[in-house]
Amino acid sequence: MKTNTNAISHYHNRTKHQSNAYAKAPEFLDWDEQPNPFRRFSGCETVELPLLKTELACLFSELDCPTHINAKPLTLENLGAMLELSFGLSAWKAFAPDRWALRCNPSSGNLHPTEVYLLCTDSNLLPSGVYHYVSHDHHLERRCEFAAADAPSELYVGLSSIHWREAWKYGERAFRYCQHDIGHALAALSYAAACLGWTVELCSEATDAQIAQWLGLNRADEFVKDEHETADLFCRIRTNQKTPVDFEANRLSEILQNAVWFGKAERLNGRHFYRWAIIDEVSQQAEKFTNSVERLQFPHFELPKPSHDLSASRLIRGRRSAQHFNGKSEPLPLADFYRILSALLPNAKPPFTAWNWSPQVHLFLFVHRVDGLESGLYFLPRDCEVVPELKTALSAEFIWQKMDAPFEFYQLAQEDFKQVARTLSCFQPIASDSTFSLGMLANFSANIESEAWRYRRLFWECGLLGQILYLEAEAAGVRGTGIGCFFDDEVHRMLGLKNERWQSLYHFTVGEPLDDKRIQTFTAYEHLVRF
Repeated sequence: MKTNTNAISHYHNRTKHQSNAYAKAPEFLDWDEQPNPFRRFSGCETVELPLLKTELACLFSELDCPTHINAKPLTLENLGAMLELSFGLSAWKAFAPDRWALRCNPSSGNLHPTEVYLLCTDSNLLPSGVYHYVSHDHHLERRCEFAAADAPSELYVGLSSIHWREAWKYGERAFRYCQHDIGHALAALSYAAACLGWTVELCSEATDAQIAQWLGLNRADEFVKDEHETADLFCRIRTNQKTPVDFEANRLSEILQNAVWFGKAERLNGRHFYRWAIIDEVSQQAEKFTNSVERLQFPHFELPKPSHDLSASRLIRGRRSAQHFNGKSEPLPLADFYRILSALLPNAKPPFTAWNWSPQVHLFLFVHRVDGLESGLYFLPRDCEVVPELKTALSAEFIWQKMDAPFEFYQLAQEDFKQVARTLSCFQPIASDSTFSLGMLANFSANIESEAWRYRRLFWECGLLGQILYLEAEAAGVRGTGIGCFFDDEVHRMLGLKNERWQSLYHFTVGEPLDDKRIQTFTAYEHLVRF
């Protein structure tokens, strides 16, 4: 365990951005060799999925009380809706000769290292087997078949990462971004399932080796050597509110012993100019071997209705990552700001219904333009028990003024932090031109010393929170974007931190977007003939 902890700490420190030196990445990018953002397997049967023809009736605010949403039946049409709203395309963009797809689940650099699989033992839905989802074509590729007549009729979703797809652009820091994307993807799945009255149960007792076996990721000969996939998460889709049978990992492994597999992964790009050995090393050191059962349920509390309460499916498909903000916009209404922050607190609603652990990530916020709040630095504890420790760990100059808010919320300093926020986020104006930006402060060393794989889990939690921020920003009539580039240790110095006990892992910013009128937008699935 000590060796793993040291390796994780070494990777994390090595991949920190500094103001005088960024983490190691490619010296140049050959855009003609960019990895294909859509993985496909040749030699597989395909199953076409129906596309949404109209928006779902469920409003975004109704997801705050998911048990009140009537569960839809498990049909191919509703399965297609869940996958479309979580991992499907949301639009096409074009500028001059370039054209690219956007998806409902965001990704660093729009590179999409996350791959999605279904494992189905419900023969009334699909022939029993493992399927790979291709978002471009909105269809399933049947990777294997097995006889599951004596197994409960279940539907599972597995997530994996192709680290190479992200490292092609971001180099050694890419492993971090892949973990962020897994958190975003889990939250996207949870929101999409809730729109149908379904629940995502995270089977966190599954080991990485088990997930790799169930999804066929351990079949090395069927993948290009430098483009392999790494197992991340495995979930059960519960389509009703009845108490489910216990998850049986061993039973799944037994079913797959005699499975017949099909297909090979197609090459993503022709040449691999760079090799990032440290990503493979940290991936091995952060592998999950433990299989203890963890199911933490959060109590429910009411949230105020969002000011732009659209159809949830419309809001999800309309989510975008802002590229620029209006630095002179009107202040964000305080009610919208508090609604956004409230949604980040653990609650019996998606995506926390798909999360099994207590909060390990807390938020420090640079408030620039929020109606009724002074500009300054603020702190939102997502577990109030950490406040005494953080009062000691953070700068002694912070005032810790408790705010009159519907939750525990503190002002740390009263001043204009626009330039500070911009500088710390790699000099990016999106951190200062927004109405507010924030950093996610994780309980770091205690987690990786306990279990090295929790390093990944901390980033998943950050990505989960990032997805909440994305959708809540849309529901407030504004827009958000994640920030993966920031000067790690300079952030820590600004906060007064002196060791690795707490580390900032992800930044985010919310404001009024400025759209580039030169970029054209096209319908997500106009390239498909079926509607």
